[in-house]
Amino acid sequence: MRLGFSTWGMPQIPMDVAVPRLAAMGYEGIEITVLPPYVTALEKMDAAERGRIRQMLKEHRLALPAIAAHSSLVATDAEQHRANMTRLRGAVDLAVQWADDAPPVVNTTTGGKPEEWEQLKGLLVERLGELVEFAAARGVTIALEPHVGGAVDRPEKVLWLMEQIASPFLKVNLDYSHFQAQGWTVEESVPQLIPYTVHTHVKGVRGIVPQFEFLVPGEDEFDYAHYLRVTRDAGYDGFQTVEVSVMVQRRPDYEPFAAAELASRTLARAFAEAGIERSVSV
Repeated sequence: MRLGFSTWGMPQIPMDVAVPRLAAMGYEGIEITVLPPYVTALEKMDAAERGRIRQMLKEHRLALPAIAAHSSLVATDAEQHRANMTRLRGAVDLAVQWADDAPPVVNTTTGGKPEEWEQLKGLLVERLGELVEFAAARGVTIALEPHVGGAVDRPEKVLWLMEQIASPFLKVNLDYSHFQAQGWTVEESVPQLIPYTVHTHVKGVRGIVPQFEFLVPGEDEFDYAHYLRVTRDAGYDGFQTVEVSVMVQRRPDYEPFAAAELASRTLARAFAEAGIERSVSV
């Protein structure tokens, strides 16, 4: 396994600043977020900037396991749906541009609400299937993230979608915190999804829905070493990527690099306690 950091927690930090500082903290990979509010939004990166960022990652020996392009797949407004699919397809094309041997996966959630699952599941199969077909033609994997409060919030819903679409280019971006916030243990939720998992997010949680909040790893008492052992024993050996929630970012005293440093120290200790050697960086 290796340790990564998602720029989800750094919307306005220039890559020239983020990349060297994250590498210096010991992170071995980075997930780049390409949504509109970010400095790395698809619309803001021309060909030269995309090439410059990829070269920067190579110079600092940071792998690029994933691109975060989270966009609803169930928008009812036709114009909004077109915009969402344009972004997701654009992220797929970007993954091809940024590929070395294998392109980074493209992460997305589904949108919707848990109570809308029965109403939306047919539409999800249709639209997610179209996106996966587009990505597959370009050799890119779509990584679907189950999300607390979303239409796809439970392992059995994910597994159902996997069975319906049945493509090797549809996998899971596993963020256990979304199950933890619903009261699921690591053992109850993680092992059944690991066979489909190509990337992860790691963050802390306090409380259970509806009264819960996401935290930076290290602000909580969660046993990250146990989590790492469970994922390893279930067969996962990819990136464990820290994600800082918007809940944390809304704090008036939020400082992105302090959060990244705390998470790096916390996960480094967890790797050591779990007896898991981190893979050599690129």
